Amino acid sequence: MPTAMIALGGNSISQKGEAGEISSQFTHTRQALEGISHFINRNYNLCINHGNGPQVGNELYRMELTQNKIPSLPLGVCVAATQGTIGYMIQQSLQNKLRNMDIDREVVTLISQVIVNVNDPQIRDPQKFIGPRYIKEKAEDLANKFNWHIKEQTKGDWRRVVPSPMPEFIMHGKSIKALVDRGTIVISSGGGGIPVFNNDAGQLEGLDAVIDKDFSAAKLGRIIRAQELWIITDIDSVYLNFGTKKQKRLKVTTRDYIEKYLNKGEFQKGSIEPKIIAAIHFLKHHGEKVVITSIPCIKNALNETAGTIIRN
Repeated sequence: MPTAMIALGGNSISQKGEAGEISSQFTHTRQALEGISHFINRNYNLCINHGNGPQVGNELYRMELTQNKIPSLPLGVCVAATQGTIGYMIQQSLQNKLRNMDIDREVVTLISQVIVNVNDPQIRDPQKFIGPRYIKEKAEDLANKFNWHIKEQTKGDWRRVVPSPMPEFIMHGKSIKALVDRGTIVISSGGGGIPVFNNDAGQLEGLDAVIDKDFSAAKLGRIIRAQELWIITDIDSVYLNFGTKKQKRLKVTTRDYIEKYLNKGEFQKGSIEPKIIAAIHFLKHHGEKVVITSIPCIKNALNETAGTIIRN
């Protein structure tokens, strides 16, 4: 059976412009898993990770509102918490889907730590925006109170910034591979994983940072020896000259071809660019195929009539 590593965007579960009620998140999760069911029909072994940006943002906002009554939590603990809550939603929804399909497969969620390099340049110069937007005065007040780094994202909108270091090592890889190889569907490295580093005493220690989930998916895909990496996002395909009159969909392409466009700065930073970098990394290390597409297009992308397909 082929093995696929699936990176599921956080906005698939909590969509832009919504308040994020848990009932809505469950609804979106079930809709997302309609797409995942096509892999099950084709007998894929599966490992799934997911984004958690909207959910972590809500966790941070809750802490701001309750700061005078309840002690605040480190960012790494918030990532761990959202791994549990989102993993639970995906796990339960997928278990129910499997029952409806009359398929006997187990689904498990692993709370996953990811080792990063404590000397990563990102740690010294945090750039990743997280949490709510504030006016400058409010942002400065919170930064002083919680020792945050803040930056202006758009004119008048200030947000907290945190490091987003590259994942160096996904922990629990052997356990994940063993489960995936026996047909268990594994949800792991949610939100990119909980960032940790080895301190001077040789002990693991948490870090206030976030890890790009697509980078972690590419890394984890290598560990489990997946043939395919699927990056599920809110666009149906990758486009050249995106948003212009010259916009052109990339249907089937090669790693070398797309790497040339990456080096020319063709892809938007913080959006499609990390997905392209993750795709190239996966293909350089045993991967055979990367597909970038949206949930409604998964079925056709499996038939190679939708999405963007990248091979070596």
